[in-house]
Amino acid sequence: MLQVTEGCPKHSVLICVLFISGKSKEAEIKRINKELANIRSKFKGDKALDGYSKKKYVCKLLFIFLLGHDIDFGHMEAVNLLSSNRYTEKQIGYLFISVLVNSNSELIRLINNAIKNDLASRNPTFMGLALHCIANVGSREMAEAFAGEIPKILVAGDTMDSVKQSAALCLLRLYRTSPDLVPMGDWTSRVVHLLNDQHLGVVTAATSLITTLAQKNPEEFKTSVSLAVSRLSRIVTSASTDLQDYTYYFVPAPWLSVKLLRLLQCYPPPEDPAVRGRLTECLETILNKAQEPPKSKKVQHSNAKNAVLFEAISLIIHHDSEPNLLVRACNQLGQFLQHRETNLRYLALESMCTLASSEFSHEAVKTHIETVINALKTERDVSVRQRAVDLLYAMCDRSNAQQIVAEMLNYLETADYSIREEIVLKVAILAEKYAVDYTWYVDTILNLIRIAGDYVSEEVWYRVIQIVINRDDVQGYAAKTVFEALQAPACHENLVKVGGYILGEFGNLIAGDPRSSPLIQFNLLHSKFHLCSVPTRALLLSTYIKFVNLFPEIKTTIQDVLRSDSQLKNADVELQQRAVEYLRLSTIASTDILATVLEEMPPFPERESSILAKLKKKKGPGTVTDLEEIKKERSSDMNGSAEPASVNASAVSTPSPSADLLGLGAAPVTNSAPPPSSSGSLLVDVFSDSASAVAPLAPGSDDNFARFVCKNNGVLFENQLLQIGLKSEFRQNLGRMFIFYGNKTSTQFLNFTPTVICSDDLQSNILKCCSMCLFLLGFCGLLLHNIINLFDRGTMSLNMKK
Repeated sequence: MLQVTEGCPKHSVLICVLFISGKSKEAEIKRINKELANIRSKFKGDKALDGYSKKKYVCKLLFIFLLGHDIDFGHMEAVNLLSSNRYTEKQIGYLFISVLVNSNSELIRLINNAIKNDLASRNPTFMGLALHCIANVGSREMAEAFAGEIPKILVAGDTMDSVKQSAALCLLRLYRTSPDLVPMGDWTSRVVHLLNDQHLGVVTAATSLITTLAQKNPEEFKTSVSLAVSRLSRIVTSASTDLQDYTYYFVPAPWLSVKLLRLLQCYPPPEDPAVRGRLTECLETILNKAQEPPKSKKVQHSNAKNAVLFEAISLIIHHDSEPNLLVRACNQLGQFLQHRETNLRYLALESMCTLASSEFSHEAVKTHIETVINALKTERDVSVRQRAVDLLYAMCDRSNAQQIVAEMLNYLETADYSIREEIVLKVAILAEKYAVDYTWYVDTILNLIRIAGDYVSEEVWYRVIQIVINRDDVQGYAAKTVFEALQAPACHENLVKVGGYILGEFGNLIAGDPRSSPLIQFNLLHSKFHLCSVPTRALLLSTYIKFVNLFPEIKTTIQDVLRSDSQLKNADVELQQRAVEYLRLSTIASTDILATVLEEMPPFPERESSILAKLKKKKGPGTVTDLEEIKKERSSDMNGSAEPASVNASAVSTPSPSADLLGLGAAPVTNSAPPPSSSGSLLVDVFSDSASAVAPLAPGSDDNFARFVCKNNGVLFENQLLQIGLKSEFRQNLGRMFIFYGNKTSTQFLNFTPTVICSDDLQSNILKCCSMCLFLLGFCGLLLHNIINLFDRGTMSLNMKK
């Protein structure tokens, strides 16, 4: 039989249930309305209500509110209960305020006064109720009123342990909601010593507070490291019987252990050898206990034990300084990869993703590759499969790249739709980063488009085009492969885009094969034209005009297509304008003009992969491979930009050589000497201070000059700040040189002036030297180039100044 005495909180709740319970929803609402009317009349009519009756009616209002009904009165009566000296009345008043009073209420000042009285009473019970109310409401007004008072209560020597716990958690709540109102002072050094308190409840609450404060003010709480290690050591080495009140299913103080381990993750490894050795012993003990047989078969025991283990592994990964511990942690996680508990498999995969980034444990993680691949194929939970993909991505290197990429492509065909785009980005990044043979890279990206074309973003197909353009050795293979891929009856539109771009640039490399003659290439692309969207059709029209330059024999066929009503009278303005302009260009332009306007795209300047940037944006920082490592491992010949420039942009920006050749009698342009750069400039070693001096060549530049014996274009000079490219063309005794300057830094170049220095004999042969600004050099990665017209071939040296 349930016995409830008057004055007990259960008594008030039981009264509410008996008064309000009904047989149906309608009966309950009727009873509630009747009760609300009765309570309102009692509050208005009876001015001499005793504390018990007031508490009873306020409790009823609270219960009615919890049932989902609005309460618009009774707040003042609840505030009046705070002045009572009886615990149950004060408790109901604080409970009502914590639940129903808005932080912007006009009653906050009255409530604050009552709270101040309770905090000053030194009655631990009343102080606890007041601190709970402050934490529950957590308004800015309360933070302004009590943020300076609560730290004093926390560190006072005569404060009860239960009040210290409440004060620490209350201060934590206020710091999270209004960190600017919690003052740092002398109490910060004293609160650290609470980690040595005999009461583990106080230590647990203080650890939560110190961890949050240390994340924003690490220097203030640096002394907590040694105290945390000392307390953790005592817990780990103790038996379950030593901490009976804080032992949970044979695991000593698991919550406190986890909090201490998290606090230590706010700091680097301890510098004191004694403290560091003691911490290492603690971590080894935790790893050893994980190997011991369980002391209970209940799930609570394994949960508590594994919580401490995973937090210890997180600390080992954070410190990343003990190879032995990292390998042991990896092996321990490897045992969880095949555990029957889904949560453990998930956590193991997640932790191993971080371990894979450590130089000490990367090889140990790679030993579990078959298990991870098997999880990718058989795991039923999609979130676990996603973590398996993340781990494969993290453990990938040159030794296993092809295997991992192949497995991810196989999984992509059946992958959950929510993670397909992410897998596509990761496959594209791995294929680029670890490509030894770029024919494999081209095959992989085309296969990626075939399998998951809808999830291949623009960044992916932009990137493959950039790489193909920048690498002469793969251009012919790319043209052949994409031509064969386009022959499939159903091609994704992204494949058509890639095919149109690559064949427009390099279709001539496979035109000698009768199976891929110019006409066949054109017919193949045009057969896809009506199935594509407007942007893709616009790209294909640009490809057609490129074909006019590459394959004059099919010029008439292409002109017929451009001249058709479906193009010249197209409802889309962009397609109509392109058709009209391209038709007119192919009709009136000479061969030389076409060759210049429609010349091959120049190499793209090197910069961060746009695919990597997209994955970083999608997943957040810290989840992809470090950008600096990618830049180091990426081939120096591989350049890229955010997206390839369109043919139209090339046609507009590139000057016509015919226009220059028609003005052969023009006087040469004399370059004025730029002002000298400041001696403190970062570029002092790259740019000469004297207009007459020739900039010294960087090591290996002689090799760059040698390549121009057989080639008309390439990189002339390159370092971490600047890339200079040279492109030349000659017709009989006339020549032209394009000199490109690329800013590779993340800062702006100001007042950049290139100057050509050459001998008097050569100077007389320079017909025209002009500097055309394609883009503003001030922005990183963009280009400036010089155009120099020559009578005859000659040698010259370049002097560049800032």
